[in-house]
Amino acid sequence: MARNYISNSKDSVRMFKSNLLESLSKVHFSVPLFIFIPVIIYFTYQAFGIEKMQIIPFLSYYLLGLFIWSLTEYVMHRFIFHLEPMPGVKWMERVHFIFHGVHHDYPSDARRLVLPPSVSIPLSTGFYLLFSLFLDPAQLAAFFSAFITGYLCYDMMHYAFHHANFKNKYWKKLKDHHMLHHYADAHKGYGVSSVFWDKIFLSDFEKKNEKIRTDNKQLAD
Repeated sequence: MARNYISNSKDSVRMFKSNLLESLSKVHFSVPLFIFIPVIIYFTYQAFGIEKMQIIPFLSYYLLGLFIWSLTEYVMHRFIFHLEPMPGVKWMERVHFIFHGVHHDYPSDARRLVLPPSVSIPLSTGFYLLFSLFLDPAQLAAFFSAFITGYLCYDMMHYAFHHANFKNKYWKKLKDHHMLHHYADAHKGYGVSSVFWDKIFLSDFEKKNEKIRTDNKQLAD
C-alpha cells in the first residue's frame, strides 16, 4: 500500500496568511482542560444543586452521555475528518487539509493535536443545543457533563498517544491502534479513546502483528 506523505517534524506548515488565524489554529494541549473542566463542574452542579437530581437518574444519563460521545468521536473522525475531497476541487482539498490533513502530514506537531477553542467551543455549543431538543434540563445537565468529559478524555488521550510512552498493556494497545491509523492505514482505526466502534463497524485492523506495531513505533518516535 502506498504511503501518504508523513513528516517527523515537531512543527507543521503554516496554514493561514493571517497571523490571527494561524494563532487560532494552534493550541497547547492543556487549554481544553481550562475551558471545559469548569463546564463539567457547572453542569454537574446544575444536575444536583439546581435540578435536585437523584444519583441513579444522574448516573444513567451520565453513562448515556459517555456512550453517545464515544459514537460521536467515531462518526466525526471517520465521516467528517476523513471525508475525501473531490479530486481537483481546490477549496475542498483546502478545507480537508485544515481540518485533519495537516495532522496526518505532521502528526508530531504538539500544537495541532487537540481541538483549538475556535473549533471546540462552537462545536460543543452546537451539540448542547441539539441535545436540548430531546432532554429536559436535569437530564441535559447530567448527559452534557458526561459528553464533555468524554471529549476531554479523547483530546488528552490523543495528545498522549503521540507524545507519551506507556508500560500498561491497555494503554499500549490503544496507542498501537492509533499509530496504525497514522502509519499503516488511515482508512481504518478511527477510534481514539476506544476501539469498540471500529469493531462494530468493521474498521478495525485485521492483523495487528508485531512487525507492523514495531515499524509504527519507530516512525512515531
